[in-house]
Amino acid sequence: MRKAVSTLQDFSDHDMVQFFLRPQIITRTLAGIFSLTVFASLVNEGYQNLVTSSELHCVLNENAAACCYGITVGVLSFFQSLLFLGFDIFDSTMTSYKFKYAILVLDVTFSIIWTGLWSVGFCFLAHQWNRSTHHYLLGTSAARASIAFAFFSIPCWVYLACLALKNLWAEPPIPYKRSLDEGSVALTTLSSSTTTTSFPSTVGYPENVGTASYPSTPVPNRLTLMNTDA
Repeated sequence: MRKAVSTLQDFSDHDMVQFFLRPQIITRTLAGIFSLTVFASLVNEGYQNLVTSSELHCVLNENAAACCYGITVGVLSFFQSLLFLGFDIFDSTMTSYKFKYAILVLDVTFSIIWTGLWSVGFCFLAHQWNRSTHHYLLGTSAARASIAFAFFSIPCWVYLACLALKNLWAEPPIPYKRSLDEGSVALTTLSSSTTTTSFPSTVGYPENVGTASYPSTPVPNRLTLMNTDA
């Protein structure tokens, strides 16, 4: 029993487990699942035909724009969730400050956009479903599922927008401020560690410096012989 408990504790301390237990990762995963449910429901059972006709109609008040809106927003939202989930996975390995800052700005922007789109989508889909005159046998569950998960997507994207905005504010506004601070610390350390070296005022030189000693050779006397014979 103790071995099983220790194994579970080691597994919970693993980096991958801690990563997937982060609130941002859980919320982003739920947002992707909700988006997948919305567009998958409308694609599979969102278009039905009447008994008297073989033509397919959208189950939401026979308004093709409603089904197209739900499918389009769901697909784009799902792929964006996967994209930013990949950015979250490789966030610790990113070294470029500008790239990380751009990702945070895009995360805030798209989270706010998807919050508005899902709010409009929920109201639009629910309104069209209430106005529907024909209730199809197979399309009822698809319509209700798309409306319900469109509503569930709204708080997910609101929470993601708040987290992204919080992370954006946590980043230093000027990328050079950190380097300047580090440079000032380095200069202070160097100035405190430097010591003045005193040089002696008088330097003693050896006496024979600059005079080369050469072997002395005798120089013969050169006498000029004068001719006495006149």
